[in-house]
Amino acid sequence: MTIWKATACAHPNIAFIKYWGNTDDQLRLPVSGSISMNLDGLLTRTTVEFRDDQASDTALLGGKQLDAGAALDRITRHLDYARQLAGTTMRASVNSDSNFPTGAGIASSASAFAALSLAAAAALKLQLSEPQLSAYARLGSGSASRSVPGGFVEWYPAQTHEASFAETFAPVDYWELTDIVAIVSKAHKSTGSTEGHSIAATSPLQSARVATAPERLARCKQAILNRDFETFADVVELDSNVMHSVMMTGNPSLFYWQSTTLALMEAVRDLRRQGIAVCYTIDAGPNIHCICAPGAASKVAEYVAQFPGVLEFKQAGAGRAAYLEQ
Repeated sequence: MTIWKATACAHPNIAFIKYWGNTDDQLRLPVSGSISMNLDGLLTRTTVEFRDDQASDTALLGGKQLDAGAALDRITRHLDYARQLAGTTMRASVNSDSNFPTGAGIASSASAFAALSLAAAAALKLQLSEPQLSAYARLGSGSASRSVPGGFVEWYPAQTHEASFAETFAPVDYWELTDIVAIVSKAHKSTGSTEGHSIAATSPLQSARVATAPERLARCKQAILNRDFETFADVVELDSNVMHSVMMTGNPSLFYWQSTTLALMEAVRDLRRQGIAVCYTIDAGPNIHCICAPGAASKVAEYVAQFPGVLEFKQAGAGRAAYLEQ
């Protein structure tokens, strides 16, 4: 009996310049580039075990066995890519767990598929470079490409699988930003990101968003490299608002914000007017990421903790690249 096994860990990431919409839904090639930061302290840990005596793939997610269906099929398709590279047909058992709510706009699929990709590649003894691993992770979840490298990351749009990957442009310790993640709902969102990407083009605003994305990306990247929080805050909030405008005006329209989401967005802007260096960004979900400049995190955390409607908060600095557990 042959058993090949590996365990990998990966952080979710928060996109400062968002990913929304594909030029190729099957390959998850993005219509525009994006910038993100991995989130230290938030983690997905995944073990993949390939066995030659197993009839089909199985998956245990958060302690719950996945039944046959779309979610398990998605994992199987992802493993098929690694199996093809390795020249094997061995089936696998997957055991994955995250220490934060999944499916609620905290990039759970990003860390999940980054960890799954690294664990599968390591178990099958594939010698993939970081760009190759990032591109592989992208096939499972577009944002997973950004959870493979560490620190501050840029994901490149491209017309081919090999050319669309993410890489670090500033290391973990380059700028001590902190993400205070205000959790206003732990419920799994009714419309997932994969479906959302497929309807992005139905919004009359998407073409304008895509056309202006490179300018926002360049401005955000330079603000990070300059450690210029004022410019950073302006462009990050703008990009988040633009993405959600596309979501709200698509067909069907997607409204992820809840009343607490909107109230805290306004409160964050008010805090900044009072001189506290914080801005907001929101992924495809109701939970709010409050991005703090160095020195502002403790005040913002205290404020968020008592904010009406916030269930709890998570705090994270910049996180490392996906890694194998020895």
